[in-house]
Amino acid sequence: MILPILAYGDSVLRKTAKVIEPGEKGLEELIVNMFETMYNAHGVGLAAPQVGKSLRLFIVDASIYAKDDDDETVSKEERSKLKNFKRTFINAKMIEENGEKWPFNEGCLSIPKIREDVLRPPQIRISYVDDKFQRHEESFTGLAARIIQHEYDHIEGKLFTDRINPLRRRLLKGKLDDISKGKVDVDYKMKFPKSR
Repeated sequence: MILPILAYGDSVLRKTAKVIEPGEKGLEELIVNMFETMYNAHGVGLAAPQVGKSLRLFIVDASIYAKDDDDETVSKEERSKLKNFKRTFINAKMIEENGEKWPFNEGCLSIPKIREDVLRPPQIRISYVDDKFQRHEESFTGLAARIIQHEYDHIEGKLFTDRINPLRRRLLKGKLDDISKGKVDVDYKMKFPKSR
């Protein structure tokens, strides 16, 4: 089932999400619905707070980057790494972020029509459990690390706009206010905090 994605300005997007206990009711269905919602909106990641659930859960599928041979921002090596990069992260905990921060133009399904360069470290180490509640501790680099960091921010109550230059953020204020009021055209289902 395709779920509505919460728009910028919704208070759920600003909460630190709660830990998920094994046997959480409806978790399996939520994960399936989140993947369906993400694919419908042409995203590469989606966090539970974006669909109104303040839970420490996010999903990623970066295989779309592997298909686009014309995208010069993604190297051939990076594309092959992302080919099968599809994961479910539950109760993720960032252990380390390393390296010199690098810019990449990010967007967000909760903040449609706005893209900005965001600086993030190129290497991370993260612990999490998967959808079978198997524990993992893994290192990621490059775009995979970036996508994870972006989604991890969501479960910490942060948005990519928090990481851009304050002056740039002020310049975007009108557009962000419009999104929160529903004054944006998107081709996927959204839920806005203020009436249109």
